[in-house]
Amino acid sequence: MIDQIGGPWTATLTSSQYLLTLYFVVVAGLALLAGLVRTWITRGEVGSRYRSASVARLTVAAVAIASYLGIIVAFRTGYHATGTRFEAAAGSMLVFALRYMDWSITVPLLTMELLSVCVLAGARARRIGVIAMVGAILMIFTGFLGAFILGGTSRPSMMLLWGGVSGVFWIITNVVLIRAVRVSLPRLTPESAILLRNATIVLLVGWIIYPIVYLIQIYTGGGGWATAIQISLCIADVAIKIGFGELVHRVAKLRTAEDVRAGDDVHPESIWISSVKQSDAGIARAVYLATDAVGHVRRPRPPSTSAVAAEPEQDPDPADDER
Repeated sequence: MIDQIGGPWTATLTSSQYLLTLYFVVVAGLALLAGLVRTWITRGEVGSRYRSASVARLTVAAVAIASYLGIIVAFRTGYHATGTRFEAAAGSMLVFALRYMDWSITVPLLTMELLSVCVLAGARARRIGVIAMVGAILMIFTGFLGAFILGGTSRPSMMLLWGGVSGVFWIITNVVLIRAVRVSLPRLTPESAILLRNATIVLLVGWIIYPIVYLIQIYTGGGGWATAIQISLCIADVAIKIGFGELVHRVAKLRTAEDVRAGDDVHPESIWISSVKQSDAGIARAVYLATDAVGHVRRPRPPSTSAVAAEPEQDPDPADDER
């Protein structure tokens, strides 16, 4: 049974540990809220080619805020004051379990966010994106099984087993992302390449914290370690979901400016980064066509079944071709 599995959520906290944990959880939630506001305001700074990165960034912030609200509620209701200490109740498990539910959505979206500013395109981009997102989902889910369902600190061997399975998917996801970035770097300008490399480092180094925290649960215990785990996870979440997202956003802005300068795309406003102008507003170039020419190849639209049944077949109007 789940309630028989021990973990850091069962530890008794001193008043200092309780307040320190609550401080970091609330501050992390507020930082994510600030990140959400900034993401929403700046979503139009990038071109449509890289809009997927902005959508992923916005969704990551929204999901993280929702999960942190749940963590705050679970933390406030899951511990009961007994003198100068706070005893864990049944609901304290959610303080840790809700994080895995958050990561099950946000970690795959983070891989999508990174890949959206790489040079991959078409079927290859879709294939690599699917592999990275599925690997990320399985990485989190198998870790959740090891920490809460099939393993736990009372069954360390099972926790290590499922932690190892999660580690395999972690390696696969890392390899896929690193390869995509390595392919992209030579084809980017030096400025974009440096930012993309830094964003990748922030993401992958930040991910190392999570398996370390996972292993700490097996070999240590007590309120001090439970507090340290929560603080570490809050810092990692803010660094990755805000810091990494900001770096990716700058890559998307630079690449948008590069596309505008090259005449490959348009953008309704000039692009500035750190008070340095990257490009003017790009407007669509005028296209002059012959009188009988069309801008795009016409493709027939198949009529709906109801329209065919209701109306008799008619000869096409020659005037349509002229238009």
